[in-house]
Amino acid sequence: MINIIIATIEYLCIVAFFKRRKIYYSYNVDNMIEFAISSDIQIMIINIDAFRKDFDGDDEGKSNLIYRNSEKLNGKKPIELIQQTNPIVIIDEPQSVDNTERSKEAIEKLNPMCILRYSATHKKVQNLVYRLDPVDAFEKKLVKKIEVWSVRPEEDFNIPYIKVLDVYNKNGIYADLEVDVKDSKGKVTRKKVKVKTHNDLKDKTKRDLYSGYAISKLNYNPENKVVYFENQEPLKVGESIGDINNDEVKYQQIKATIKAHLDKELSLVEKDIKVLSLFFIDEVKNYQIYNDDKTVSKGKYQIMFEQAYNELISKSKYKPLLNSKIRNILDVDRVKGAYFAEDAKNKGKLKDSKERKSGFSADDVRAFDLIMKRKELLLSFDSSVRFIFSHSALKEGWDNPNVFQICTLVDTKDTFTKRQKIGRGLRLAVNQNGKRVTHQEDETVNVLTVIANESYEEFASTLQSEIQEECGVKFGHLEENAFQNIIINRNDEEVQLGYESSKDIFEFMIEKGYISAKGANKGKINESLKRAIIDETVEVSFQYQDIKEEIINTIKKSIRRLPIENIKDKVIIKPRKEVLLSPEFKDLWDRIKQKTTYRVEFNDELFVNKCLEKMEELKPRKSKINIDRVDIEINRKGIDVEFKDTIKQNLQQKTYKLPDLIREIQDATMITRSTIIDILLKADKWELFKLNPYQFIEKTIKIFNSVKRELIVDGIKYEKIDDNYKQSQFEINKDEDALVGYLEKNVISTRDDNPKSLYTHVLYDSIVEKDFAYRLEKDEEVKLYMKLPAWFTVDTPLGKYNPDWDILMEQDDTKKLYFIVETKGSIEDEDLKQREKDKIRCAKKHFKALESDVVYEVATDFDYIKDNI
Repeated sequence: MINIIIATIEYLCIVAFFKRRKIYYSYNVDNMIEFAISSDIQIMIINIDAFRKDFDGDDEGKSNLIYRNSEKLNGKKPIELIQQTNPIVIIDEPQSVDNTERSKEAIEKLNPMCILRYSATHKKVQNLVYRLDPVDAFEKKLVKKIEVWSVRPEEDFNIPYIKVLDVYNKNGIYADLEVDVKDSKGKVTRKKVKVKTHNDLKDKTKRDLYSGYAISKLNYNPENKVVYFENQEPLKVGESIGDINNDEVKYQQIKATIKAHLDKELSLVEKDIKVLSLFFIDEVKNYQIYNDDKTVSKGKYQIMFEQAYNELISKSKYKPLLNSKIRNILDVDRVKGAYFAEDAKNKGKLKDSKERKSGFSADDVRAFDLIMKRKELLLSFDSSVRFIFSHSALKEGWDNPNVFQICTLVDTKDTFTKRQKIGRGLRLAVNQNGKRVTHQEDETVNVLTVIANESYEEFASTLQSEIQEECGVKFGHLEENAFQNIIINRNDEEVQLGYESSKDIFEFMIEKGYISAKGANKGKINESLKRAIIDETVEVSFQYQDIKEEIINTIKKSIRRLPIENIKDKVIIKPRKEVLLSPEFKDLWDRIKQKTTYRVEFNDELFVNKCLEKMEELKPRKSKINIDRVDIEINRKGIDVEFKDTIKQNLQQKTYKLPDLIREIQDATMITRSTIIDILLKADKWELFKLNPYQFIEKTIKIFNSVKRELIVDGIKYEKIDDNYKQSQFEINKDEDALVGYLEKNVISTRDDNPKSLYTHVLYDSIVEKDFAYRLEKDEEVKLYMKLPAWFTVDTPLGKYNPDWDILMEQDDTKKLYFIVETKGSIEDEDLKQREKDKIRCAKKHFKALESDVVYEVATDFDYIKDNI
């Protein structure tokens, strides 16, 4: 006879399908008797609270009934019947069940034959029997795929923004702040800065709008890290000022969740699958308000939801849903429901549920019980509820296979982890018949959409950290059992390699230095193993040679990045001395070695007119919220994101304190104040300036600098000077001074017999350059060419310019032609960046000034040169 006890905080568990299960009720002794004496397998489901309290002597009345003498058992205690069976005890979610000394004592009093603990978040793993970690679940397609919609406002940089990232003591007390910093060109970006007491953020950011934001005090206390300012309320770690209205972000999150939900229903309602969405909120009062006069009113999240739902459901796109199986679809009050812990002192009033050190409160347990009893109803089209709002009542012990959207309306201080949140909706969906829909049956169904109020990079990074810390998964590591599932042939039968053989391979790799051997980094894949994989020099033990390829493939699944270059393809690029000393090279080199200087003639009136012309094109642009949509992939390498698209939503217009417009533009353009004022007065774009000051300044700076650059290039004149590049600069005395490349990646070999190229190999930067080099090698009219070295440059007002090719061609065996060629993927004007075009224009003037018969060309391929000879 086998007796099994399931000790859990829930009344249902994974083994409830057994016919001979008994749910423990203290008043039903008959079930207890049958459990103890039956010759069949018996399973008892019992809550830890039912047998945690045991008092001796006079205090027996305070004990659980299971420890009290029972007349129905001839004076025996129910616990004695259980003890005599020596049951197998299975504990579901042990981190919440046997997490106190009293709980552990109570479990031991069951007199168990053995104890099995079943959880995804063990506080401590001992005597591991089996593990299916989150990565296994995703790779085996046992859970939904994940996509993230990141709802984030565009930074407008018009008001001071400060977020406290951390306060720490490292050779002094410092704080890391996120602020908006201006660079030398006037561009503002959000960056992390390190500050200490008395630092002024105006100096740190180079922006006047931070005036007065000096650090007056830093409080470093692990429980209370605070930054104090001279003119601002103190901010704790995680808090911020100057960000976009938080309620607008929350509204856009709710609206995006409803849209994702309705889109999902359009595709699944005909497949008999009900769609649910789950909102995690920060405070119950934001959903429902309890007034002093005992009345109840709707919180802001209910109001936001109703506004967004009514707007979306009225769209023609969703009309097919109105005649579907979904009930009461137009009744916004009936499509949503809320689950919170009930306040025991005020019946009917909901409260914020919080986890206690000793476990969950009785209020929490009642909330869990309510949710579990209605779970099947939620899955049915008979229920109108499709949107569920909850606080932490759904933190553990609740999930629903048909939750397809999860929206997190919480702030950065939320202790509810991302892994816990997505866990509420990861199970594969079921249809109205209760049948599980797998990825193999329909890949379009099982996708969980997470609507987050942070960047998708932050979401993925935090999720990866949580999986590592909470589940013991080590990305980029190998485990002793990593190779055990490799299939081998043994006695004409295909079997798995097994743990012991996998451990042998693991230890061999430690001996070879392929993986780390000790401590927290044990199993970490070293660079030497990555290099060996690329160079195809991985060693394995003799007895595993026949599965070497499978071993390497297993390793690759845990490697995020491999070195790209194969050491066997490495080449050192050197000039050929015979070419360097040839008369042809001297002739070619003498024509381009001359250096020049330039001067610029600038037309002020033309500058003003061109700026005014471009400023006419300025249009108002409202502040927006971006919804970035990405797919999340979880594998042994780590968590990767694949970007899909961005949806933009307009925000309500705000008013701003206006900055010093003239000074901001002058600092970034170096144009006189009088000229700036003249242009701005004539342009008369003050409404655009007030609408979005920073954006107006940024665009105006771009216009002024663009026109200035254009006129400088138009007016530039080059003159030869008494200096030139020396031929001796080509000489290389040591291999480490030579260029290095890799065949099949960025290098082609050049012919040794009758060489045309100065160099033994050509280093290319693009496919265009690669194809161009091949044509140079093959064309009979090309007598000599070289890829110009990086030190050969032309001075321009926009910086140094390095042309691509220097070519000597001979036409009809008599006429010599000399070319400097710039290769581009396109020579169409609209396809080239303005900076590229301006440098090319300067280069043309430089080579023309040399008066050496060298023709400068921009080409996409060698045929262009041939056609224009």
